[in-house]
Amino acid sequence: MLPIPSQLASMAANVTDKVAKGGVADLRPVPRVLIDRGPNRSVYRMTGQQAPASGDPVLLVPPLAAPALCFDLRRGCSLAEHLADAGRRTYLVDYGSVAFADRNLGIEHWIDDVLPRTIRKVSEDAGGRPVHVVAWCLGGIFSVLTAADRPELPIASLTTIASPFDYTAIPLVAPLRPLVEFTGGHILTPFYRMFGGAPSAVVTQVFRATGIEKEITKPLAVLRNLDDRDYLAQIEAVDHFMANMLAYPGRTFGQIYHRFFRANDLSAGTFALDGRTISLSKLDIPTLVIAGENDSIAPRGAVERLVGLLENAPEARFHVAPGGHLGVLTGRRARTTTWHHIDEFVDEHSSPR
Repeated sequence: MLPIPSQLASMAANVTDKVAKGGVADLRPVPRVLIDRGPNRSVYRMTGQQAPASGDPVLLVPPLAAPALCFDLRRGCSLAEHLADAGRRTYLVDYGSVAFADRNLGIEHWIDDVLPRTIRKVSEDAGGRPVHVVAWCLGGIFSVLTAADRPELPIASLTTIASPFDYTAIPLVAPLRPLVEFTGGHILTPFYRMFGGAPSAVVTQVFRATGIEKEITKPLAVLRNLDDRDYLAQIEAVDHFMANMLAYPGRTFGQIYHRFFRANDLSAGTFALDGRTISLSKLDIPTLVIAGENDSIAPRGAVERLVGLLENAPEARFHVAPGGHLGVLTGRRARTTTWHHIDEFVDEHSSPR
């Protein structure tokens, strides 16, 4: 169909802005102040809210390798902005970049140090109120392990988004298993040991490969939607996110590879770490689990497995929301689905403002 005059005007304006201004997306981060800093830990309080902040704090926990801007993708499609504008005390932990010197950092660094310190500091900054933890992907796995291991932490509720707990339920990696087992799991070991981890460039290409069809058809999709400013802004914001991917520390990558992928330890509900065993059945806080209906990295079955492991949680609620791995967190449809589920769950489990 031929575009109507109003569409032509929108196309012209969008093309002009892309050429003259470099794009149509507003990539300004939500204003924030640093409240705490430590090794691989910068904790921020969002200050850009339209309404005065009150109530229990919400802490946003990103995964490793992905930049913390996953929670602040762009203005108008930022979970951090959404929470802050609703008057919630909103916090974000940023791990910063990973260097070769960090190659010996393992999962225990995040479970024993980074996340417990962050949660305590957020609670302290919010006047001693308990913290609602909202985490994406690997950040959700680390948050669950931390909460199960340290019941004394001031956590009011936990939300995991696209966090897989059964790696055998991920069809994307199934073809690799015979080769991995044939080599005794050593097919990747020399690689991550030589580089001190998984380099950011490799992480970026792997992430892009999971959505290869969209990558191939993206130029045509952009042309078809030149009149849709919100669509174009989202494309630009995702490209900006992809350009800022980070590396995995070597030891952590090895643990993820051997313990999560090969042994599928998480699916059993227990995880041996640094001389102790963390049992997910000990997690005793309300938990919301969200899966993306088109997520190839963490499909529904892999994510939903967590619900069955939380035997003593007062509530383990499960939702499927539109989007892929990133889209379920911060896609355009997440604004009326995933974010609504988070708002509802946090409200239900918050103390009075």
